[in-house]
Amino acid sequence: MDDLYRENILEHYKHPRNQGTLDHPDVSYEDANPLCGDRIRMDLKLRDGHIDQIRFSGHGCSISQAAASMLCEAVEGKPLEEVKKIGRDDVLEMLGIELGPVRLKCGLLALKTLKAGVYGITQWPGENEGEEGS
Repeated sequence: MDDLYRENILEHYKHPRNQGTLDHPDVSYEDANPLCGDRIRMDLKLRDGHIDQIRFSGHGCSISQAAASMLCEAVEGKPLEEVKKIGRDDVLEMLGIELGPVRLKCGLLALKTLKAGVYGITQWPGENEGEEGS
């Protein structure tokens, strides 16, 4: 089963959905994972309380870029209030494989960036506690 999820991650990494930038986005936020250098920017256009368009740009490992692709695909067209309820378990379920502590930050960077843009949250609770090197 892990092979199927790994293939899906590689498919999103090689052929990312919603990659690019938006002209004059309503929300734009960029964040990075200092442990490995992954960087993601999310641009959103909102209409009537929904995410009308979303694009991501950046660079990084297959996990971070695939998670951004999957997350963009999952939230485009959704009500903003529904998007705000998406949590780390939802993203980990999309990825479908178990991640260690360092890769976990890679996998959740897109969600953190999206939440920061939508909510203004810039750090996971307890994020700097017990930092582990790669």
